[in-house]
Amino acid sequence: MSESGVETAIAAVCDEVKDLLVRKNRAYGNSALAPLRIFSRADPVEQLNVRIDDKLSRIARGREYAGDDTELDLIGYLVLRRVARALAEESSRPLVRIGQGDGQRDIRT
Repeated sequence: MSESGVETAIAAVCDEVKDLLVRKNRAYGNSALAPLRIFSRADPVEQLNVRIDDKLSRIARGREYAGDDTELDLIGYLVLRRVARALAEESSRPLVRIGQGDGQRDIRT
């Protein structure tokens, strides 16, 4: 396979992961990054870690549910974990007020 063919294949897999995550986020709401917390009080990153552990366990034991794509789910959870960590980092940065009058606004440093 040529280098451009590999790049096309990489882009196709990334698009598949993106489409899955966007579709599930629309279907279930933002449940991965903003869970209801009915039973668990763990933060979103820790909850994603548990889901990742579960998927890795299924792969290691060779016990996947029929119809599931455990590998694709795992990749999706890793992407969500990365997003959750980035959002947590962003929200922990302090706000700084810039501008004056009507042009005044707050930004994260």
